[in-house]
Amino acid sequence: MTFSRKLVVAISSRTLFDLDDSHRLFETEGKEAFCRYQVEHENEPLEPGVAFPLVQKLLAINQASLEPLVEVILLSRNSADTGLRVFNSIQQHQLGITRAAFTSGEPPFSYIPAFGAHLFLSANAEDVAKTLNAGYAAATLLTSAAGSHRGNSPQLRIAFDGDAVLFSDEAERIFQFQGLEAFTANEKAEAHRPLSGGPFMGFLAALHHIQQCFGEDNAPIRTALVTARGAPSHERVVRTLRAWNIRIDEAMFLGGMDKGEFLQAFGADIFFDDQTRHCESASRHVATGHVPHGIANQASE
Repeated sequence: MTFSRKLVVAISSRTLFDLDDSHRLFETEGKEAFCRYQVEHENEPLEPGVAFPLVQKLLAINQASLEPLVEVILLSRNSADTGLRVFNSIQQHQLGITRAAFTSGEPPFSYIPAFGAHLFLSANAEDVAKTLNAGYAAATLLTSAAGSHRGNSPQLRIAFDGDAVLFSDEAERIFQFQGLEAFTANEKAEAHRPLSGGPFMGFLAALHHIQQCFGEDNAPIRTALVTARGAPSHERVVRTLRAWNIRIDEAMFLGGMDKGEFLQAFGADIFFDDQTRHCESASRHVATGHVPHGIANQASE
C-alpha cells in the first residue's frame, strides 16, 4: 500500500479531554489558580472530551495500514508546564499522539501550516474563526448530550453540510439576499458549472485519498453530504463532486428538513455545518462542529 499524503488533524486539549471544571476555574479565579490546579493534579487522568471517540477512530486507521495514514497533533493554549497533565492523560488513555504545540495563552493557529494539518478542532470559537480566516479548515466542537457519542459502526463516519463548508458560499449568498426562488433558479441555470471549493474541500480530499488506499468495500472511512438542498438544486452539487474527482459515499438532499435524525441514521461520528441553528439541532444526535464561515455567519454578526 502506498500513500504520499498523511491526514493530519489538530485538536485542542479542551476538545480531547473534559477540562470544563478547570476551565471554569480559569475563568473565575484566573490563570495562576488554573496552573496551580493542573500541576497539583497532573497525575490524575482526564476524562474523555467531545473529540475523544473521533480521535480513537482516526488513530485506529493506522492499525489497518502498512504505514501511518493519520496523525493527530495537539494544539493547546496551555503552557508546557500545565500541559504535562494533558500528555500524561494521552499516555494513560494509550492514544498515539506524540506531537504538540503549547502556546501559553496565544492563539495556536499559526502552527497549523507548520504541522501540515488538514483540520483544526477546538472549543475556542475565536481560535476557530482566526484559523478559517487564515485559509485552513476548522470547527468549534459543541458540548452537548451527544458530546461523547461514538458512531455505531467500526468505520469512521463523517458528515458534511455543503454550502460554505465543502463548497464556497456563492450560492448561499443568493439565497440569503434574494430568497429561495432566486437560489433555485440560479442553481438550475448553473448546474453544469462546478461550485468553488469551501474551507473543508482539502479535508474531504484527504479523506478520499485514504479511502482509495483501501478500496470502496474495505475503506475505514465513510462520508456523507447532508444538505438542506433539494431537487433541482442537487444537480450542481453532484456535478461539482464529479469535477473534483472526489467520492461522497452517501448524499442526503433534505429540502429543508431537520438533519439530526438523518445524521443519527447514518451513524455520524461528527457533522460539520456552517449554520448555528443546524448545529444546535444536530448536536442533540451526534457530535457537531460549527464552521463559522460564509455569509450566513456574517449576517448573524
